[in-house]
Amino acid sequence: MGRAMAANIARAGIATTVWNRRREQAEPLAGEGARLATSAAGAVRDADVVITMVTDADAVLEVADQMLPAMRAGGVWSQMSTIGVDGIERARRLVAQRRPDVILVDAPVAGSRVPAEKGELTVFASGPAVARERLRPVFEAVGKRTVWVGDLGQGTRLKLINNMLLAFQAQGLAESLGLAARLGVDLPTVLGAFEGSPIVSAWAQLKLGRIAHDDYSDEFSLALAAKDLDLAVAQAPLPVAPHIRDLWRREVEAGLGDFDLTVVARELRS
Repeated sequence: MGRAMAANIARAGIATTVWNRRREQAEPLAGEGARLATSAAGAVRDADVVITMVTDADAVLEVADQMLPAMRAGGVWSQMSTIGVDGIERARRLVAQRRPDVILVDAPVAGSRVPAEKGELTVFASGPAVARERLRPVFEAVGKRTVWVGDLGQGTRLKLINNMLLAFQAQGLAESLGLAARLGVDLPTVLGAFEGSPIVSAWAQLKLGRIAHDDYSDEFSLALAAKDLDLAVAQAPLPVAPHIRDLWRREVEAGLGDFDLTVVARELRS
């Protein structure tokens, strides 16, 4: 996700410096016109806007610990990873304690690998209004839509709500196809019946097309989907979502975490 976003920012003509904890992950971006930094501090030293896009809250705070001392006074830190309510609060406290002259914006994104590559993500942004115009060209480079939703932390809350709905769609799709297999209704018949159906979302239609070709390569990995669902379940005593979370955890522990989350449909069909 971060690599695709950085490539689109560079292609938009915005001077871009990149750093990754594994340098080989960042090296292809040199071909997109980005400058490669050898450290987090080196990446942000001359930046007006800094973006973090990593796996989880611990990774964000680890990177922030290295980069915050080097950021410009008045610089904008746009935190775009999915790190949950506790994670964005930890980031807020860190900025308040160590760099109160830095503007923190909470801006996780909706969309997976392909929308990221196409610059078609949705940005759920929240934080100080003073940062909006400075972030506008960056957000336009990575997404087709930016939704500003209020004070810092509201973006993260909306992202958890978004991914809760996504989890139910993914599991519903998987269980429907599992039921079809048990009832002896073949996949082409189900796909033909679902085509154009008002109850099948555009996202689900795309996933069905990949399932039809037995393609479970990672667009949004099951491991990351389970992590995001866990962040959501931690916020409310919901009746059904914890069961999906636990099922996904077991599938991850069984070695399926690096596959797309639709791999659950493959397992239930078999």
